[in-house]
Amino acid sequence: MTAWLTMIFIAAFTLAAPVVHAQSVQLEQLTWTELRDRIAAGSTTVLVPIGGTEQSGPHMVLGKHNVRARVLAAQIASRLGNATVAPVISYVPEGSITPPTSHMRFTGTISIPEATFESLLEATARSFKQHGFRDVVFLGDHGGYQRAEQRVADHLNREWHGDDRCRVHALAAYYDATQGAYVNALRQKGHADAEIGHHAGLADTALSLAVDKSMVRTERLANAARRGAADGIDGDPAGATAALGQLGVNAIVEASVAAIQSATVRPRR
Repeated sequence: MTAWLTMIFIAAFTLAAPVVHAQSVQLEQLTWTELRDRIAAGSTTVLVPIGGTEQSGPHMVLGKHNVRARVLAAQIASRLGNATVAPVISYVPEGSITPPTSHMRFTGTISIPEATFESLLEATARSFKQHGFRDVVFLGDHGGYQRAEQRVADHLNREWHGDDRCRVHALAAYYDATQGAYVNALRQKGHADAEIGHHAGLADTALSLAVDKSMVRTERLANAARRGAADGIDGDPAGATAALGQLGVNAIVEASVAAIQSATVRPRR
């Protein structure tokens, strides 16, 4: 009888215990009061992952940049320990719509005017300043809008000059790592530049495999060597593996964490 009473007591206690929610780094998974308290406790950096919806050859999904930006931003935030990840910005400039240029020549790509994109970034940063974030960090997974990010950051930092409550950072280190340290690591593994490529080639595809293998149609990689610019590919993705892509993940996270830590230090008064 005692055992039964003990079991009943434990069950009742378990049901009555409050539900404890693990604190996510993703803003979308927090309530407004959880985010308010998180900021008040010192998590005053917000990472704004910027992706894009564009073709990446017949073997990779259109939302590649969005998935990568979200996952990598979360890893960076976890390493920093005082950062929150904003929702991914997935509508970006991708070329002229009519007549179609650049990636707009391929079905599924979505493009917005550069001025619209910059207005979106500016309003996003102003929103986060209003809520008490001290550092707004743009993390762009795509090379086409890096200068636009910087223009917005420069504009707002000039406007807020003398106001130490918030600064905006266009984090070049995030994208630069994919073009520098990652490419060099692939070269050291014996891969040639023609294979590594600039878009939907070995580097791009391997990085996507490392982040989320469901983004890559691996059964199509064997025929990729016969494809090229007409199919939206620059490089040869046939030899892409998640292990090679992890070199890129490591390079991006390490470079971004170091750059953010350096950029967000406030001078002593």
